[in-house]
Amino acid sequence: MPRFAANLTMMFNEWSFLDRFAAAAEAGFEAVEFLFPYDHAPEDVARRLADNRLTQALFNMPPGDWAKGERGLASLPGREAEFGASIDTALRYAEATGVKRLHVMAGHGDPRDPVAVATYLANVRHAGERLAEKGLDLVLEPINGRNMPGYFLNDFGTAAGFIRAMGLPNVKLQFDLYHCQIIHGDVTMRLRALMPIVGHVQIASVPSRNEPDGEELNYPFLYAELDRLGYTGFVGCEYVPRAGTLEGLGWFAPHRRA
Repeated sequence: MPRFAANLTMMFNEWSFLDRFAAAAEAGFEAVEFLFPYDHAPEDVARRLADNRLTQALFNMPPGDWAKGERGLASLPGREAEFGASIDTALRYAEATGVKRLHVMAGHGDPRDPVAVATYLANVRHAGERLAEKGLDLVLEPINGRNMPGYFLNDFGTAAGFIRAMGLPNVKLQFDLYHCQIIHGDVTMRLRALMPIVGHVQIASVPSRNEPDGEELNYPFLYAELDRLGYTGFVGCEYVPRAGTLEGLGWFAPHRRA
């Protein structure tokens, strides 16, 4: 059965960010993920992880100016120096938290623009090589255009092609089943085809992005499929609770740690 990581950006919002770690541990999670830790000192995040015996499964590299609508830097020509600095920042937090994989956001851009493509590949290669020196994986996530219009990396086949073209063993695919279903459908067959390059998995119901307990996807079947495929990584719960976080954890009860 998969190991689940609570996404502290979307879940446990009834608590302040640093208090969400204890709330997630009390609810039975063994791991957490979130979008960004950068509003807090790395040692403060590390302390909450240690105090609650939690593993940090994933977080994102700095995305540029999120408040102004930026959603990553990797595909943006002319921002290479800022992108390089973002690697340094992410690595400081990685060292403190013990995380083993980081997600790099592509940013808004045209995936048909050869300059954007070349910029993206060069930046991802640079980040992948830097992370490899630290024994870390870098993951790339296709994001659907309904949730993030204009996002550069919006196709699983394209992402797989980039990963294979770069040929770096630590650059892998972040397979969010929610995004895959919206972009392509046929989730199980894509999961089977792409599992050799998958570095992280995320879940949510489709179309509502709520708890993984209904709607279009049969999650009990997909959990069993992950087991059949030999996936041993964490499954990030990147969903928005319908009501309160705790009230929506009925789906998780059979999987919680003792």
